Order: sequence, then structure tokens, then C-alpha cells
Amino acid sequence: MAELPPSSGFWTELVSVRSKAIRRIVITAVGVNFFMQASGNDAVVYYSPEVFKVAGISSRKQLFGVTVIMGIAKSSFALVSALFLDRFGRRPLLLLGSSGMAVSLALLGLGSKYLDWCEDEKPIWAVVFCVVTVCADVSFFSIGLGPITWVYSSEIFPTRLRAQGSSLAISVNRLVSGVVAMTFLSASETVSFGWMFLGLSGVMVMATTFFYCYLPETKGKTLEEIGVLFEDQDDEHRRLIVS
Repeated sequence: MAELPPSSGFWTELVSVRSKAIRRIVITAVGVNFFMQASGNDAVVYYSPEVFKVAGISSRKQLFGVTVIMGIAKSSFALVSALFLDRFGRRPLLLLGSSGMAVSLALLGLGSKYLDWCEDEKPIWAVVFCVVTVCADVSFFSIGLGPITWVYSSEIFPTRLRAQGSSLAISVNRLVSGVVAMTFLSASETVSFGWMFLGLSGVMVMATTFFYCYLPETKGKTLEEIGVLFEDQDDEHRRLIVS
């Protein structure tokens, strides 16, 4: 990767014609942080009691129980990701997590819509199905986007730009988190939880596509090797298309 003088600022280097790799790194880091929060995982956790109430779980004891189960699932799979992150790599776990979230959210959306149609009595199997899909969603988040976002977006920046680049990516992360948290409940009340979850599933399909196309594997790579990965990304895409 071509080095600019140490005095060059972050934004100067970002727009420099010699810094295509830096721009790709910034887009990648911002993208993975954006999709981490656009997945709606934080909102699902924040408002899980409301989600479960709509699913037909009304008693406080039952709500507490399923919330505890969801927390155990989320924490357990975060540990799984920590144990296998350096063995399988960032990219496979991220793709597994995001694609799993897409499927889980789609199933949760369909289950929620079905329960909306059951006005008189909500079938027990449908309620259990929604609880399982919520737990699956947060579990896949803990495998992929939850831990890997922080690892990946920090290790891809060159040392001289890590502070500024990570700050930009984290700012996007927190901004999107705030927007989703503030709008999730009101939007769900407007269009229903079912449609909201189906929409989030579509977001995760886009996230999986983005990760597949733009995120190279960085496991075991030095900073210099990571820079080369992002420099060669366009050539690699062209080679794959031609072949």
C-alpha cells in the first residue's frame, strides 16, 4: 500500500487518488458497523417483552422466563464465537451469522403475522415457534455481527489511521443504533411486528451480500497483508467474473 507522509490527515488520505485501498477499508468498516445496528438486534433485545406479549405471552413470570432464555442463548453463542473465531476465521462466521439472522427474522416475521391472524386463541406451537426464532436471531448475532464487527473494523485500518477510522465507524454504529432504537417500537405499532421483522430480514440479506462481496478474510494476516488484500480486491473480483 502506498504510504503518504505522516502529516497527511485522515480525510486528505481518504480522497487521495493513491488511497483506493484506504477508501475500501473505510467503506468496509462503516458498512459492517452500519449493518450491525441496522439488523435491529438491539431493538429486539430492548423490546423483547413487547414482542413476546404480541406473541401471546402475557404473564410476567412467563415474560421473565423467555427473556432469561433469550439472554442465555445470546451469551452462550458469543462464547462459541470467541472460541472459534481464530480457528474458522472472521468471514465464515460473519456470513453464517448474517444469513442465519436473515432466515430467523423471516421466520419470526411469518410467525408473528400468523399470530396476528389468530384473533381468538393463539396456538401454543406458534408462540413457541416465535420464541425459538427470537432466540435463534440473537444467537446468530452473537456468532457473527456481535463480536466480529469490533474485531474486524479495528484490525483492518493501518496503525496511522486506526484512531480516526475506528472513530468514524463507531460513530455510524451508535447513530444507527439510536435511530433504530427510537423508531422500532413506533414503526412496529404502525406496520405490525411481523412486517417489521420481514423488513429486517431483507436488511440482513443485503448485509450478507455486502459481506460476501466486500469483506476479505483477515485471519492471521499482518497489517501489510491486509492492505494488499484491499488493494487487490477489484482485480480479484474481475478474475472471478472472467473465470
